[in-house]
Amino acid sequence: MDIEKLKFDENGLIPAIVVDEVSKRVLTLAYMNRESLEISMEKGLTCFWSRSRQELWLKGETSGNYQHIVSITADCDRDALVVTVRPDGPACHLGTESCFEYPVWESEETHDFSLQMLMKLIEGRKTNKKEGSYTSYLFDKGLDKILKKVGEESTEVIIAAKAEDKDETIYEISDLVYHVMVLMIEAGISIEDIHNELASRHVIDHKVKQEKMTK
Repeated sequence: MDIEKLKFDENGLIPAIVVDEVSKRVLTLAYMNRESLEISMEKGLTCFWSRSRQELWLKGETSGNYQHIVSITADCDRDALVVTVRPDGPACHLGTESCFEYPVWESEETHDFSLQMLMKLIEGRKTNKKEGSYTSYLFDKGLDKILKKVGEESTEVIIAAKAEDKDETIYEISDLVYHVMVLMIEAGISIEDIHNELASRHVIDHKVKQEKMTK
């Protein structure tokens, strides 16, 4: 879409909601003017207009916490943007992953869940051991125990899938995913690492398909 169709406010600014591509978490709300938006599109890195300093601000220029842009999408009124990114580090100047870290209200009936949140919980059981926690127990036992459980759960998935029992297969895959995530934390592997590897394979697969179609 032509940026000329965007609606900047009376100060020449448009709000930009920055979202993590993997976790889908809102990282920050900042503002762009026409120049910073053009720089963002040219560099593939978020560049904002600092209202307090009245100057352009390339996120990560001083901290190293760059935000690599995946996409920029305008809303239906074309007066706000969602910027999906792959961050190199914390979004907030306070050193937190997101600027939105202070709950105001939360429903008692519904709770957000993500694999990213589960990874953080598992990581917490490694760094801050909790008595009676099965996850902490696995980390205490070490890599061999974790690998044994991954092997056992893989076998359970095969058995359930072979029996064509969908509910049991879902249950066993969930167990396997959990134990693989424990292994990932033990090995220092993040969800982003897996995401990036799969994304690179998708590109390769897409190219292979294109080559086959042209032959």
